[in-house]
Amino acid sequence: MTCRGCEEVRLVRRPRPLGPRGATVLLLLAAGLGSTLALGLTPSGLLPGEGGLRVAGRFLLAALHPALDYPDGPHPDWIPFGLKVAQALWRTVAFAVAGMSLALLIGLPLGLLASQVWWREECLGGGILCAIGRPLLVTVRILIALMRSVHELLWAVLFLAAFGLNTFAAVVAIAIPYGGTLAKVFSEMLDEAPRDTVGALRDLGAAPLSAVLFGLLPRALPDLWAYTFYRFECSLRSSAVLGFFGYPTLGYHLELAFRDAHFREVWTYVYALIALVLLLEAWSAALRRRVVA
Repeated sequence: MTCRGCEEVRLVRRPRPLGPRGATVLLLLAAGLGSTLALGLTPSGLLPGEGGLRVAGRFLLAALHPALDYPDGPHPDWIPFGLKVAQALWRTVAFAVAGMSLALLIGLPLGLLASQVWWREECLGGGILCAIGRPLLVTVRILIALMRSVHELLWAVLFLAAFGLNTFAAVVAIAIPYGGTLAKVFSEMLDEAPRDTVGALRDLGAAPLSAVLFGLLPRALPDLWAYTFYRFECSLRSSAVLGFFGYPTLGYHLELAFRDAHFREVWTYVYALIALVLLLEAWSAALRRRVVA
């Protein structure tokens, strides 16, 4: 027996207490709690001893009075302190520029090869390129993952052990992981770029390679440059950190000053690095606006 309006009755499934996002959050919290217990982390570990408090107080107080000269005053055999800071900044920028230039030479062709647009039937027109496209694509992407999975500091340690304190080795240590990161992001940007111009050029009889280079690459170029500028800012900080391994960047002088407890000199180098990063940030932001616009 049926009743009027029974066809309008619908069974409503009760919502689950936790959705996928809630389950993910709980999983992350459980992982964090497990890691805390495994490492034996306690808030008391952040409380310094009496000697540590004195050192921390001296260090923070020195921030109000950064050094403008050597702690013992000028020395006839030493270069002026300001010139020493300027040279450290220049070397830091030089390492970063050299590393990013090499990373760009690595990342751009690998990014093109890792982009799926190169291996589409409509882009390459079939043939042997499409037959080898999939294996080559997988190989390039594995290579990119290997390059960016190792931090530049680990590359620096490896090259330091293999070649000694070599300037070119430090540049390559920056270029390898940054080149892999550029290649990955470049390939994703190329895959997401509009391909209407490529199709129009192919309809006019353009070769597949020409259609991609002149139809796709210019559409993605503003985003590629914007990301490159951002990575250059990151490479500047990596270049400074390489100084802790003995390379003559800003971090080298900062580490020496800290080891000698010349905290005012340490803050001078810190402020110099901050000023350099802010200056390059303003410069790169202006360039990004011009390029993207």
